[in-house]
Amino acid sequence: MERILVSSCLVGRPVRYDGAAKPLDADLLERWRAEGRLLPFCPEVSGGLSVPRPPAEIVGGDGHAVLDGTARILTNTGVDVTAEFLHGARQALDAARRTGARVALLKEGSPSCGSQRIYDGTFSGTPVPGDGVTTALLERAGIHVFSENELPAVDSLLQTLEEHDHPS
Repeated sequence: MERILVSSCLVGRPVRYDGAAKPLDADLLERWRAEGRLLPFCPEVSGGLSVPRPPAEIVGGDGHAVLDGTARILTNTGVDVTAEFLHGARQALDAARRTGARVALLKEGSPSCGSQRIYDGTFSGTPVPGDGVTTALLERAGIHVFSENELPAVDSLLQTLEEHDHPS
């Protein structure tokens, strides 16, 4: 059975920077939970950040630039939390490798988990195209990353992976 690394906030755990959860109410997610596929993970908490914590954004690029050392992640008070985000991203990759997960379902817009959109680093609420640092690291390792807006695509990939692994 194919496992899914999933942002903890999407399954109701209050781990977001503001101490909230962003539970996703979706039949597919409930089915995957019942099947035992979900591996909840929060890279920011695993990286050593507290709940609640100051909001953070990537400054100078996206998660790929953070991995390459050309961008940083700062809180809204200017504290550099790049090391914590990188540590959390590595922990997420370790969890995926340890469990054999080839699919991740991550929270859109997050500086860790965004997979199509992050914020521009000005704390003005301005979205820009880009990946979070955890997404970037997982993608570089060949893990398929999706946002909570792409559940049918996740389901389709799961079926494809399982058919490929166990042809009938």
